[in-house]
Amino acid sequence: MDETLQMLKDLTDAPGVSGFEEPVRRVMRRYMEPLGEIMTDNIGSIIGRKVGKAGGPKIVMAGHLDEIGFMVTRITDDGFLKFQTLGGWWEQVMLAQRVEVHTRDGVVIGVVGSKAPHLLSPEARKKMYEKKDMFIDVGASSRADAEQFGIRPGDPVVPICPFTVMRNEKLLMAKAWDNRFGCALAIEVMRRLKGQRHPNEVYGVGNVQEEVGLRGAATTAFAINPDIGFALDTGIAGDTPGISVDEAQGKLGNGPVVLLYDASMIPHVGLRDLVIDTARAENIPIQFDLIPAGGTDAGRIHLFGAGVPSLVIGVPVRYIHTHAAIMHRDDFDNAAKLMVAVVQRLDEETVRQLKS
Repeated sequence: MDETLQMLKDLTDAPGVSGFEEPVRRVMRRYMEPLGEIMTDNIGSIIGRKVGKAGGPKIVMAGHLDEIGFMVTRITDDGFLKFQTLGGWWEQVMLAQRVEVHTRDGVVIGVVGSKAPHLLSPEARKKMYEKKDMFIDVGASSRADAEQFGIRPGDPVVPICPFTVMRNEKLLMAKAWDNRFGCALAIEVMRRLKGQRHPNEVYGVGNVQEEVGLRGAATTAFAINPDIGFALDTGIAGDTPGISVDEAQGKLGNGPVVLLYDASMIPHVGLRDLVIDTARAENIPIQFDLIPAGGTDAGRIHLFGAGVPSLVIGVPVRYIHTHAAIMHRDDFDNAAKLMVAVVQRLDEETVRQLKS
């Protein structure tokens, strides 16, 4: 396993649902510390600073640390756990999935409970089982039993899916590609810039609580005061059965995705064109897409202060917001190559023109 693949494994295997990002923050810190100065905000986000030209334009590359998951809200008399979702879940992908409850005494394995199909009427089988009716079974026989396991309300619950290199070794399966991909990409770009001259200061960021309101992006933008913002976030792959090209255009292996629109931001046209022109000049394949529902950290970054020209760069990922997602290694490598080339072009005059 090469160094980049090991980093991807370490980041995705780490638990870090919204509001409980410390374990994955430790991993990101470990990888960024050799690359530059480390800073933090006051709510758990981490910032790595790589200086090419001191006092040059400040370029933010922001992934988010958090993954979707759950929080324990109540233990029933029978020892089952009721929960609050953290981030956007679709009920059909939740039932019968394994989870980890992270307690003060360690990890407790559980499963999202479901009825056997034998007990369901034909009408019931056609209906969506609602989140409010779901529960987690940790093998406890009573509330006291679950409390003895160390479980208490407020504990985070994390999906289980170990990092897996698939039979096609270019395809990587893991939980939390949304958005450990972005955290890994920020690190990889800083790593590739090590020892290189670049006309700016680069900030690799791991934001907290993106999935519940783009919260960390607001505080890290305040801490950095950026000139240019990139959200490094996943796109939705459209190369599986049942998805039309008008719903999602990205295909695994066809290059990084430039997001043309999402519900939180219309990208800066000049910055978008710079990225497209750079990709063409460097012979890097790119794709385009839009997400009419949902947003990214760029939605907060571009509104900071008097405004920050911003853009979303991602890769297509299959099955985001489920327990297991799939990314293509070539898309990640091409995204890193593209971001390095773009950073090299963002000198003071170019940034001044973009902001004017």
